[in-house]
Amino acid sequence: MDRALTVEPVTNDSPTAPEPPPLRPRHRLTAWAAGLLLVVPALLAGCRTLDTDGVTPVPQLLSLLPWFTVPAGLAVLLAAVARRRALTFTAVVVLAAVGWSSLPYMPQLVTAYGLPLTQVRVLAANVEFGQATGALTEAIRRERPQLVFVSECDRACGHALTTAFAAELPHHASVDADGSVGSVLLSAYPLTDERVIPAVMGMPGATAEIAGVPVRLQLAHPLPPMPDQVDLWKRELGRIANAARHRTGPLLVAGDFNASQDHAAFRSILDSGNLQDAARLADVSRTPTWPMEGPLPPFVQIDHVLVTEDFSVRGIRFLDLAGSDHRAVLTDLDLRGGR
Repeated sequence: MDRALTVEPVTNDSPTAPEPPPLRPRHRLTAWAAGLLLVVPALLAGCRTLDTDGVTPVPQLLSLLPWFTVPAGLAVLLAAVARRRALTFTAVVVLAAVGWSSLPYMPQLVTAYGLPLTQVRVLAANVEFGQATGALTEAIRRERPQLVFVSECDRACGHALTTAFAAELPHHASVDADGSVGSVLLSAYPLTDERVIPAVMGMPGATAEIAGVPVRLQLAHPLPPMPDQVDLWKRELGRIANAARHRTGPLLVAGDFNASQDHAAFRSILDSGNLQDAARLADVSRTPTWPMEGPLPPFVQIDHVLVTEDFSVRGIRFLDLAGSDHRAVLTDLDLRGGR
């Protein structure tokens, strides 16, 4: 008996990969928030890695670089909550880059050799248009430094300091001017070869004879990196770097640099003169010195004492001065010789 041949329709019952579920509106918003939080930290970490200060607003924001670990860390959490693997990975990379960029900067750790010749106490202070002259006078009497670098010291401030310490600090080099332009360098040691680095605000320098060794002293006070003067800020920091590059012996540069270790223009000074930040040697290079007035707490260290390998650092302290928006930097050094 013949059987009818029936052909069953062929169907493909093999399982197919499921379509990824659409991103929920809440997760989409979370992912966007994570991405936005990464923009500035990624930009700053990139500029730090490329060793550039960029253009406004990068130089201003670089003063806050370590604090950008907060939005970068929050971005990692939000990206993870949104379940976006690529975004989470990117956020982790940016967080790591910001963390690495925030490490204390030291081009090379140079150990000072030789016997200590003498101890030198250095005080660097910005007295904010002379308003903190009285507080600085008290600090000098209390701490008894041999070298004092004073920024924003107007004519009245300069006269008050040189008169009050005519016996203890009889030698000085200065730029006599009003407002923030005036600066004075007071010294217990005789000063020669006085020179001024060209700048809008006074940056006097001189050579001191300390324990028979000629030591070049330079006060630093370049313009701050305001949006309309970033180029001039870079040029004035570059002049300090150039002066450091041409030094022929021990060098000490101190003052209000209006720049932190996170600025390429400041790091160039260290590299050019083979200088080291005394605060970095003392492991306190993230101690903020500005701003001491206003609604914000101090968040950046822009006041520095820089030294060549001829010095070793015994200790460093940061002093509050009533009337100033800066902390003063008090540093104890050993000048070494006979290497």
